Amino acid sequence: MTLVTGVCGTSLIACEKVGAQAPQDAVAPNPTMYELLKTINDPAELRRLDRRSLGLLADELRAFLVESVSQTGGHLSSNLGTVELTIALHYVFNTPEDRIVWDVGHQTYTHKILTGRREGMRALRMLDGMSGFPRRDESIYDTFGTAHSSTSISAALGMAHAFKLKGEKRHCIAVIGDGAMSGGMALEALNNAGFADADLLVILNDNDMSISPAVGALNRYLARLMSGHFYTVAKKAGEKVLGGVPPLWQLAKKVEEHAKGMMVPSTLFEEFGFHYVGPIDGHDLDSLIPTLGNIKELRGPQFLHVITKKGQGYKLAEADPILYHGPGKFDPAEGIKKSSGGKPTYAQVFGAWMCDMARIDSRLVGITPAMREGSGLVRFADEFPERYFDVGIAEQHAVTFAAGLACEGLKPVVAIYSTFLQRGYDQLVHDVCIQNLPIVFALDRAGIVGADGATHNGAFDIAYLRCVPNMVVMTPSDENECRQMLYTAFGLNGPAAVRYPRGAGPGVAVGKEMQAIAVGRGEVRRQGKRFAILAFGSMLAAALEVAEEIDATVVDMRFAKPIDDALAAEMASSHELVVTVEDHAAQGGAGSAVSEALAARGIATAILHLGLPDRFVDHGDVQQLFARIGLDRAGILASIRARTGA
Repeated sequence: MTLVTGVCGTSLIACEKVGAQAPQDAVAPNPTMYELLKTINDPAELRRLDRRSLGLLADELRAFLVESVSQTGGHLSSNLGTVELTIALHYVFNTPEDRIVWDVGHQTYTHKILTGRREGMRALRMLDGMSGFPRRDESIYDTFGTAHSSTSISAALGMAHAFKLKGEKRHCIAVIGDGAMSGGMALEALNNAGFADADLLVILNDNDMSISPAVGALNRYLARLMSGHFYTVAKKAGEKVLGGVPPLWQLAKKVEEHAKGMMVPSTLFEEFGFHYVGPIDGHDLDSLIPTLGNIKELRGPQFLHVITKKGQGYKLAEADPILYHGPGKFDPAEGIKKSSGGKPTYAQVFGAWMCDMARIDSRLVGITPAMREGSGLVRFADEFPERYFDVGIAEQHAVTFAAGLACEGLKPVVAIYSTFLQRGYDQLVHDVCIQNLPIVFALDRAGIVGADGATHNGAFDIAYLRCVPNMVVMTPSDENECRQMLYTAFGLNGPAAVRYPRGAGPGVAVGKEMQAIAVGRGEVRRQGKRFAILAFGSMLAAALEVAEEIDATVVDMRFAKPIDDALAAEMASSHELVVTVEDHAAQGGAGSAVSEALAARGIATAILHLGLPDRFVDHGDVQQLFARIGLDRAGILASIRARTGA
């Protein structure tokens, strides 16, 4: 096992993990380049560099990022936009003793490279490789694990107070994007931090982008600073016209001060209690380094506003930062080739259904918390702009906003990732389900998602949804069933969720027609003998493969709530073993619902629950992960044989 120099310190275990043998499909960037970059194995070595060489280092880092990500896939635009800012932070502050908390964390590749994990980029987001987000168990430089938005200020403030209580003099820095600043949690933290008497630096990385283009009043307010030319011209014109009339000039000066307060974003953050600095060019090291050095000497809550550009330095990413937000492998010279064929993804199936349903029913409205592209709503937004609502990174608001629309007779569809709905859970219970409002939750990224790992796996939605009264939970097994279930959910007079995985399904043709499915009714897909496999959602395909080898009955259960208890009882009475299979946590999931239904009928039977284990499943290729946790064909078959000896 090889150790990565510069990361170790007191965290030998973390170093061993990062420096472990790379997976076989790992790739290595060009070894003949990056002469300066190869000399930097930790921030201490970075701080020994002459400042004049930092520009060259930034160029090498940017080239390394494009080459590396093109071979592994990963987040690109955001990382190209934070190269200079990351260099400046590690150059000025004494990391890891000083703490940097990166909001979301998908922009931390430069941070990882500069903190001893350059070689780890070969296996970025691969099985047993380096995470695409900060992780405390990966490096002592990753001070807080992130991957969801708007958490950095709260975490950094907590650290600042901890150091104050312990009498330790350390700096705490939260780096947050303007998109993440629209999240309610960030504003709550600002409200607390500004008057909390703690040393905290908040850096607003303002690129007018989150994943989808940033929306909302706050982003428009920040954007006003870009109209500085108008402000300067107006001021000069006023001086010329009114300069010879002293009373009018004094009045104009007072108006100017008021107007300046409205036009400069310092007003907002100073009202929160911060000392505001900026905006400054986030790609200019000669501005960043002295500014950070000066702020480092100040006490209390500080706010630095930097302007950056997503995709900076790579023209293709600059031109289309959304396309290059999280690309797969690509040729750096030719760029990303947009797919023109292949099986449709579940997100595309959903997006097509939205447009079709919107033509049928004018009450349909679509809502997303800043995930237009990922959720498949681009076409809907173009065709029905008045009925499309991107509420920004504000999941709680998205749910209650939908509730308000539903109260007035509209039919909202909330397109949201499974893990992101966790953030709006109280609103789902209190504002939607208690009032039994007809809202469809289209849950993308349900189950194992692959390279994004534990923070993005939709492992808990069945458990946290099925326990809530009035909620219906559907689990489509293929693309066409997904379309029919969306139609079914839309026709209900209460809340319903349709959960489907990331990417493409098994390739079942999607029909244009839409027909409601009987709620709470499963379907026998194969008749067998000794064993009955009750499959939920995407696990049907593997269940059918297993059944061919052991001659088992296979049921597409379709609904996790209400469970088809009559069909489950029939399977239990006619088979020696019932096996439930789901791409969801086994504890509290759909299999548990089957056991509860059988127990309620007084049926005692042998039952085997297969699902995600009671641990967080890491990142990697989806099929490799299924094999590791025993949810592929071989794993399911082995579990049944271990239980029965078949």
